[in-house]
Amino acid sequence: MTIAPGKYRHFKGNDYRVIGVALHSETLEEMVVYQPLYGEGGLWVRPAAMWNETVERDGYCGPRFIRIDE
Repeated sequence: MTIAPGKYRHFKGNDYRVIGVALHSETLEEMVVYQPLYGEGGLWVRPAAMWNETVERDGYCGPRFIRIDE
């Protein structure tokens, strides 16, 4: 699944802006570059495989992140 730049909501409720997808310099693993839209912000990375995975926690079963309209 392609991860397009834009706004996403984490299954726990917080919103994030995806800047883009980068490659790890050693492993070439795809990493999502994103910024929390709350608190101090900053830039973070998370493996694309983890970004796209389904989570099962506290009665929820679904995608970790869902793209939302701008």
